[in-house]
Amino acid sequence: MRIEYVKAVLAIVRLVPAGSAVSYGDVAELLGSGGPRQVGSAMSHYGSGVSWWRVLKASGHAPEGHEAEALRHYLGEGTPLVGAYEAFLRTGEGRWRVDLPAARWSPTDEDSDCVDAIAGQLERRLHGLSVADDGMSV
Repeated sequence: MRIEYVKAVLAIVRLVPAGSAVSYGDVAELLGSGGPRQVGSAMSHYGSGVSWWRVLKASGHAPEGHEAEALRHYLGEGTPLVGAYEAFLRTGEGRWRVDLPAARWSPTDEDSDCVDAIAGQLERRLHGLSVADDGMSV
């Protein structure tokens, strides 16, 4: 995976405010590059330094293996939840998820400008990497 892509994914995730969430596919769509699996891979390998719990499967389920820690973040941030999250807190049992339609991040105009800048920079870097350095390519 290209580090340029990883940096762009992490930059988008840094924009997502507390109490909000996006899906892996949302991040790919905002970047105009890759897909949910690529975003998931970037988050899995490099996402520990950002608010990783704000990036979810399209179903609203927390990253696998990190449900308990993610739930603590969601409750602390006031992220909308559905299901038996209280039972999960008490017993580790119970199905729950983030109410992604209610929690989905809607970028402000300023955020959209940042997203556009990140996506544009990624496109320029990826395009620049794919152009041959032979003095004849445009």
